Amino acid sequence: MALELGLQAAVVHVVGDDDTATAVGSGDVSVLATPRLLALAEAACMAALADAGLPDGNTTVGTRVELEHLLACPVGETVRVAARLDHLDGRLLRFEVVATDDGDRLVGRAVITRVLVDRERFLARTTR
Repeated sequence: MALELGLQAAVVHVVGDDDTATAVGSGDVSVLATPRLLALAEAACMAALADAGLPDGNTTVGTRVELEHLLACPVGETVRVAARLDHLDGRLLRFEVVATDDGDRLVGRAVITRVLVDRERFLARTTR
């Protein structure tokens, strides 16, 4: 497979106690935390790229996120987060992400931008 528009994947996750706003410190209610929804969205993007045949030594890093968290999900709810590569311009990749619950209700949506980087060069810039 090659890096091309339309690549897609989904992750399915059952909300647990460690996923709640209370647990991650982003709120004081026991529902799916927005930071955990974002992490699931990023995981779906990475899953879409898993078999894309990125050049050797390359990976992608997140650079921009636009996220709407629209519906609270309690512990025990299953969330499906699907990502699709909708824009590709050189090293820039933009994904459309949709999250739904067991009842196929919209939990959230996001636009996530990732950039293709050489892993070693990228990490070399992070050391001090």
